[in-house]
Amino acid sequence: MSIQFLARIVIVSIILHFSHFSTVSASKSNCRATLYVFSSEKKSDLIDIIDKQIKVKQYPHSEFISVLKTAIEGDGVLILSSEYPLKRVNMNEEMYELIKEKKLRVYVEYPSYVPGINLGETMMPSKQRAVISSDFFENKPTKLSILGINGLHYIRTNTKITSPSIVAAQVAGFDTAIFGLPEKIDPLLFEITESQILVSTTSFSNFVSGRYAPQQAWGAIWKMILEYVLPGKEIKNLTWNPKVTVTYKKNEKLPRNYQKNSIKKGIEWYANAKMLIADSFADSLQKRINLGKERIEWNENLPLGDGSKGSLECVFSEIDENGRQPLGIIVRGDCVSETAMAYATSGAVLKDKKSYKIAQNLLDFYLFNSIATKNEYGDPTHGAYGLIPWGISNYSWYKASYGDDNARFVLASIITSAILETDRWDEKLMRSLFALLRTTGKNGFRGDRIDLQNFTENGWEYYSDREIINLSPHFEGYLWACFLWAYNQTGDNLFLEKAENGIRILMKNYPEKLIWTNGLAQEKARMLLPLSWLVQVKDTPENRKMLLTVVNDILKLQDKSGAIREELGAVEMGKYPPPQSNEAYGTNEASLIAQNGDPVSDLLYTTNFTFLGLHEASYVLNDPEIKKSVDRLAEFLCRIQVKSQKHPEIHGGWMRAFDFEKFEHWGSNADNGWGAWVIESGWTQGWITSILSLRELNTSIWHLTGKSDINKYHEKLKKEMFEHAKM
Repeated sequence: MSIQFLARIVIVSIILHFSHFSTVSASKSNCRATLYVFSSEKKSDLIDIIDKQIKVKQYPHSEFISVLKTAIEGDGVLILSSEYPLKRVNMNEEMYELIKEKKLRVYVEYPSYVPGINLGETMMPSKQRAVISSDFFENKPTKLSILGINGLHYIRTNTKITSPSIVAAQVAGFDTAIFGLPEKIDPLLFEITESQILVSTTSFSNFVSGRYAPQQAWGAIWKMILEYVLPGKEIKNLTWNPKVTVTYKKNEKLPRNYQKNSIKKGIEWYANAKMLIADSFADSLQKRINLGKERIEWNENLPLGDGSKGSLECVFSEIDENGRQPLGIIVRGDCVSETAMAYATSGAVLKDKKSYKIAQNLLDFYLFNSIATKNEYGDPTHGAYGLIPWGISNYSWYKASYGDDNARFVLASIITSAILETDRWDEKLMRSLFALLRTTGKNGFRGDRIDLQNFTENGWEYYSDREIINLSPHFEGYLWACFLWAYNQTGDNLFLEKAENGIRILMKNYPEKLIWTNGLAQEKARMLLPLSWLVQVKDTPENRKMLLTVVNDILKLQDKSGAIREELGAVEMGKYPPPQSNEAYGTNEASLIAQNGDPVSDLLYTTNFTFLGLHEASYVLNDPEIKKSVDRLAEFLCRIQVKSQKHPEIHGGWMRAFDFEKFEHWGSNADNGWGAWVIESGWTQGWITSILSLRELNTSIWHLTGKSDINKYHEKLKKEMFEHAKM
């Protein structure tokens, strides 16, 4: 072996030794690196989460220069916004020069100044969402992933930014921007590479208080930001308790009285959210509506009524930067009736007579004291006589008569009547049933909506004589359920004939030719109730076959968690399909999903009415497997009920969208009316609370309401309503 060869071995060994020593030293240096956090707040969402694994030194913004003069290379810096969105973080040239001189790696958000970047106005978009736009996060989350930044405000950059990591853009999609990024985007996160600075034009550090979602994605984003400012330091996955979460985790063992507990929380939500209008507040709300405003901010000092002035519609879907959601202040008939039903049924379970009184007050208000049964609706000579207006807060709501909303008003009212053991509303309800019957065409279809001016022009006979076919269970199904119930109470074949005609025509076209609204699954869900009640009045093999067809189709959509998966039909049959382009996002009512397979349950249009329909079907079919499916759905609903100490206005509620794989409240917020995080007092809260209560009472709606005395008004009102009919 030559001396030269031995010398080479020695040299290589020395190099490897010092290389290893250098690596170890660097590693130790990074482990000892300090993270300087500048924030005006004593604590922030982020610091609370990371202080167990990172050495953090926190200072106010005013001490930036003096503190960082002692920093060393390898230290990291976070400059967080404490007054977002009202005030930008004050930054100047001297600060950036110090960062460059010290060779620090920095994250700065919502700054007043960035060298070389012309910062413009603060934007407050209504349709833009955050989207991952580069490979900066190494596919965690992946490029084109959609993020929820609630109450998004961002600073527009008038200087072109090359390859931003996150952008604000109007995009369609559930988890992913399925049509890619549009031409118009605004950077939310980008790197100034020559200075090793990450700049956010918004506030990412507000992710807990602002309820940013999905949670796992935001944990991954902050993990990468922290590893950027502390290179070489491995950051463990970030976890935290959200301000709004589920009542029970996905695989958590449920307590013995979980269903009763859920009912209690469900009815308490109405008081928490201030849904019952106080007499002292009614005029103030009406004045606001008269000015064209349909929402107010919730606060704990809002007065609470007893039902005698009605109830509000919802907690709207918008979430601001503080995680708050506004109240929808329109008074609409279906929600008032369904709220009354929730109070009545829960009152029976919880043995709360006060709830009975609230239920009575609500129906008395709408049927006796409000304008809902007056003017045209109370005029025997008018075609709208006996119908229930969509709402009473302004003329746009008052003029409209939706058959499905009328039907649910009746359904909720007969349930309330049965629980309270009263006939005080029977005459009004019988008149409403006849009003619906006489405005339904010969084939058993009524159509989506009829307005007052239509009745003024055409009279009611025009609608009775129509041969309209409307293959939409959303609008027709619950009318048929009401007609079948009315037939069972009165023996009047007019009700049975129109219900049977409509059901048979629709089922001959089921499911391919159904006109679906926000999804096909909800159309199937709406057929469960009328088909169940058709079997109740006519238990034939054909009727059972139709019911089982729909039941089995619904059960195919049930996840092992108990959730009901949303489903889309052919786009050309959809009235409100998912946005078919980025430009269409947020411009109309829409589905919570972008395509079949997205793991979302819709508690406004599908899951709530599936729960109702399967509950009734389980009684008429007496099938153990169907009963198990209803049990699983009930457990799922009790698990995902909102839990929040921070936001009492939504605690105990059920939001519209739920991702049953992530097991958090998440979905496409494309719907511009009732978005992903809305809590509807009637459609959602009313029916879920009530069906849970009926389960505790061990009864179905059919059996509960079977002893109604409504028939005593049948002959009198039939003569009144049809004396000029062309029968």
